[in-house]
Amino acid sequence: MFGFLKAIIQNRRLLWSLTKNDFKQKYLGNILGIAWAFIQPTATILIFWFVFQVGFKAKPVDDFPFILWLVAGMFPWFFFAEGLSNGTNSILSNIFLVKKVVFRVSMLPIISLLSASVIHLFFIFFMFAMFIYYGYSPELYWIQTIYYFFATSVLLLGISWITSSVVVFFKDMGQFVIMMIQFGFWLTPIFWDIKMIPERYHWIIELNPIVYIIEGYRNSMIYHKWFWEDMNMTIYFWVITTTLFVLGGLTFKKLRPHFADVL
Repeated sequence: MFGFLKAIIQNRRLLWSLTKNDFKQKYLGNILGIAWAFIQPTATILIFWFVFQVGFKAKPVDDFPFILWLVAGMFPWFFFAEGLSNGTNSILSNIFLVKKVVFRVSMLPIISLLSASVIHLFFIFFMFAMFIYYGYSPELYWIQTIYYFFATSVLLLGISWITSSVVVFFKDMGQFVIMMIQFGFWLTPIFWDIKMIPERYHWIIELNPIVYIIEGYRNSMIYHKWFWEDMNMTIYFWVITTTLFVLGGLTFKKLRPHFADVL
């Protein structure tokens, strides 16, 4: 672990250079270029806002405008979905680094994570601006989004190590991840409130570690609740995340020597 962190620091310029190249490759040839990275999530938010706010006349949630409650859950989900999707394909999309360059391949999912992080940080500040526009003054609780951003990143890296290494040998893993992202969106209380289901079933929903992240962003922006106030959920999240992180590292280390042969 310390060696991995040291490698990140030593290769920080290379990582940033590869991250910028990742941005360029995704949107190469498009007239609007990397602007599409921000247009698509914004358009999704506007569609959901129009459908539920204008179409279904969604009422304020806990006396907060529906659009603010929605973005506080949608933005972290965008980060997770983008990071996982790109992280899963990080090895396949950088074959030249695996086969021809002396490079610590375990850092490839980090490039996808950094790419998604740039977009997410933009939307975090955009979310702050929306709250201020609606008349809500900045609160100390808002700084807690840094903690949840870090927590999501650790979770993403662990899962991405697993999926990116397995997809090299089992291509169907990519389709499985896409399907899980789609199911996860509807099964996670993003545009629906967990209070809508009976409380005795909440524990089933909360088994999903992403629920901790979504609720955490809303606790930071809306409900003004610190993460240590729900220590049971915090401990559960970090046990799951640490397990996935270690399992991901071991899986990647086990399969890494065989990448070049398969690719």
